[in-house]
Amino acid sequence: MDEKPAIDAPTRWRSRALIWPFVVFCGLTLLFALALKSGDPTRLPSALIGKPVPDLALAPLPGLAESTGPIPGFSGADLRQGQASIVNFWASWCGPCVQEHPLLVTAKNETGARVLGVNYKDQPAAARHFLEQHGNPYAAVGIDGSGRAAIEWGVYGIPETFIVDGEGRIVFRHVGPITPQTLRTILIPALERARAPTR
Repeated sequence: MDEKPAIDAPTRWRSRALIWPFVVFCGLTLLFALALKSGDPTRLPSALIGKPVPDLALAPLPGLAESTGPIPGFSGADLRQGQASIVNFWASWCGPCVQEHPLLVTAKNETGARVLGVNYKDQPAAARHFLEQHGNPYAAVGIDGSGRAAIEWGVYGIPETFIVDGEGRIVFRHVGPITPQTLRTILIPALERARAPTR
């Protein structure tokens, strides 16, 4: 009677050693997938809430003008002049930016808020065309060609929108595109709180 050769202990150990990394990888992949599916990206933390805006000077978008003249860039000092502002990071190549853009126009028209745009890693001609096509809610547009401003503001990905109070403190951050619901229930109330006098 033939007997199967016994598998020696080192061979068994090597087989198990090859399987365990695969099992761990699959487990981690499942955990990440569940976290991404159940997580709310709008609730990502920001270390800058309650802190002054980064003190950067953003050059204007070249060639962008309106009937009264060129539209300026802006700096941190412009956000400390007593008026609450909406600061929006956007780009012409960003699909969700197209989706939210009419709501920025609505926010400006309905609230009278000063809306400032940060054009992120974009081509000037494409950015100007985007605003000509979709309307320009921005009182100022600064360019962030290198992405440094986005890093300083803690931006995860565009679009992102911040509410800044009149003293230049970041009081609210919204990750991802603004929707009609978030405009009414989150963004406008955050703007009103930023406008409220501090005691």
